[in-house]
Amino acid sequence: MFATERRSYKSFAEAKETLTPQEERFEKWRNTIGLFLGPLVALWIYWAPMPSLSPQAHTLAAIIAWVGIWWITEPIPIPMSALLGAVLCVLFGIADAKKVFAPFADPIIQLFLGSFMLAEAMALHGLDKRFAYGIMSLKWVGSSTGRIMFAFGVICGVLSMWISNTAATAMMFPIGLGIIYAMADVMSQKTGEVVDATRLRFGTGMMLMTAYAASAGGIGTPVGTPPNLIGIAMIEKFVGVKIPFFQWMLFAIPLLVILFCILFVVMYYLHKPEITHIEGSHEYVMRERAELGAWTTGQKNALLAFLVTVVLWIIPGILAVLYGTDHPISKAYNRYMPEGVAALIGATLLFLLPVSWKDREFTISWGQATKIDWGTLLLFGGGITLGNLMFESKLAEAVGSGLLALSGASSLWGITFGAIFIAILVSETSSNTASANMVVPVMISLAVAAGVNPIPPAIGATLGASWGFMLPVSTPPNAIVYGSGMIPIIKMIRAGVFFDIIGGLGIWVGLWILLPLVGLA
Repeated sequence: MFATERRSYKSFAEAKETLTPQEERFEKWRNTIGLFLGPLVALWIYWAPMPSLSPQAHTLAAIIAWVGIWWITEPIPIPMSALLGAVLCVLFGIADAKKVFAPFADPIIQLFLGSFMLAEAMALHGLDKRFAYGIMSLKWVGSSTGRIMFAFGVICGVLSMWISNTAATAMMFPIGLGIIYAMADVMSQKTGEVVDATRLRFGTGMMLMTAYAASAGGIGTPVGTPPNLIGIAMIEKFVGVKIPFFQWMLFAIPLLVILFCILFVVMYYLHKPEITHIEGSHEYVMRERAELGAWTTGQKNALLAFLVTVVLWIIPGILAVLYGTDHPISKAYNRYMPEGVAALIGATLLFLLPVSWKDREFTISWGQATKIDWGTLLLFGGGITLGNLMFESKLAEAVGSGLLALSGASSLWGITFGAIFIAILVSETSSNTASANMVVPVMISLAVAAGVNPIPPAIGATLGASWGFMLPVSTPPNAIVYGSGMIPIIKMIRAGVFFDIIGGLGIWVGLWILLPLVGLA
């Protein structure tokens, strides 16, 4: 039997050790071009006349161009590019240091921190492997790698309808890693050679499926992702129309089913598994599952911490269904138990639940906990900083208005089309929450000015804000799975472009068909 080596979350830079000579040459070329292209483009934007932008927004546009190019080409590690963007914002007076660096302690960063520690503990004690073999042993899944990817995506999508896409990704991330490494074990068993799980197309597809399915699933219910609540609130405030929970689901669930089918086809054929069926894999998986033996104390403790965190993540959705999002109980819970606090409670339990009380040995030690990917935390902190500054400087609003004017859209569904893709574009460099806050009110204003129903453009912008898939900083789920070291940045960009475009078109067509049926267009 081939034993699975212990996993740790690493950056793509660390994974480059396994690149082929051709890939190494391409990476060297990409890094070198980007090293010079980033500052050159930034200087060009900085000196180009842009009278429609404030000086602050003009300078920020130059900085974002520089950082964006370096995120794509990686001349320096991506987390350091994020830090560079923050430093440049201070040096050029866009904001003071306290304001620029505050997002690095944002509650979403604490959610990452706690989630990564939970994932580390699950991998350390083999709990992720137990989960993985449990899923792979299902008769319906069988030996088909395609069905494994499909089933896993469905689980991620359904979960994210009731908890945030970030929490759903954090929950399924270690299980996905376990499936990938277990599949590498199966392939090693069949080929007689040790298979590197970090190099599998199947691994890249599974990690991207985890993040993308979670982000897509969030559109299914009003509580699935913050942009939904933002969009609903703005429609009620600025249009005077309240969209009830069930009415949202009437169009969102069919739309989600269509988009998930598109997602699976895109992910499967862009990252087609090396082997479609592995003969004898079911028997092998059952044998490996049996060899795991009885549950260890470490596994039980890790599961307890994991379940406590999951329950704390799910409660807001339950309260929203029972009482509504505006009820004092729902508001109080969200205030005192945000997702980041819930994740840190789960992580803290790992240091309190003993494996051996006599030896004062607990579920995880600090040395083991520090093996998480700290670079991802820095990366997303920088992304939040740039997104906030884009909003405050009105750079995002200027970009959105300019793109819509350039397109010449004036009809209801033309404006809706523009709203979807502008929100998608903005969400690539901003959090989905910031994107919704920036784009939805602009689209409502434009629709009212054009004399058309503002609800479809507002809903289009709301859904588009959750549809940024190109970069690790586009959305928290992307950042989480990028920390696996299984997703080269170029492959994330390629998959993201495909799903941005195809998914955006799917949203537009779906809204055009479904909104009139539910009385919203």
